[in-house]
Amino acid sequence: MKSVKPKKHLGQHFLLDLSIAERIVEALGSKDKPRKVLEIGPGTGVLTDFLKNRADVQLYLLDIDTESIVFLKEKYGQEPIDIIEGDFLNHDLRPYFEDTYAIIGNFPYNISSQIFFRVLEDRQQVEEVVCMLQKEVARRIASPPGSKEYGILSVLLQAYYDIEYLFMVGPDVFDPPPKVDSAVIRLVRNDVKELPCNERLFKTIVKQGFNNRRKTLRNALKAMGFSDALKSEMILDKRAEQLSVEDFILLTQKIAQDGNDQKL
Repeated sequence: MKSVKPKKHLGQHFLLDLSIAERIVEALGSKDKPRKVLEIGPGTGVLTDFLKNRADVQLYLLDIDTESIVFLKEKYGQEPIDIIEGDFLNHDLRPYFEDTYAIIGNFPYNISSQIFFRVLEDRQQVEEVVCMLQKEVARRIASPPGSKEYGILSVLLQAYYDIEYLFMVGPDVFDPPPKVDSAVIRLVRNDVKELPCNERLFKTIVKQGFNNRRKTLRNALKAMGFSDALKSEMILDKRAEQLSVEDFILLTQKIAQDGNDQKL
């Protein structure tokens, strides 16, 4: 079987350590009956080898790399595994997932944030994510309010998912070794079907607040044109990194009541 070479332009770093691969797969929650699981960027199938042996996993593989697809079809052609060639960021997954499903993978570092924005778009279907990515991004996603790492993805993901930072992985277990440390995190969908506020406005406020994170929210959001009554709210004296998800929801409600949701 012909080997697959990692490609720099795809951000591929193939995991070599089987014990770490097993830990990642074990981090995926178990179910009493099979559920659909999508592995993003399986490469040469290091995680796949453990996933395919789980009785509670109905496995789908998605990779943008044609060479990997050819390799995977040859390796798993006799297995009950769907192998899909495509880019997770824009591939239509509706033919494969009508209901909920989980995601697992060693995410390419150069698009990991974009992957999570796609997860947010599909949050009503994506019930769990277990992934390895650059440590700094993992810490940012799992960080609580008040920390320097806390940012846009932290708030948007924590609004809909319970997040755990599981463990760090050094660069020496990859081919080629990345120049940064990696980490594994788990996201599990919470019970929030929709936020008790205008979700589009919520997203806008979070983004504008953190795009001007050194400013107070009064200054960071001033382009929205607050009324005098809203300007006096003490929450606007804080910076974005000081607000929890619940605080952002409250702020969104106040801004909507002020009529600013009409300006979107």
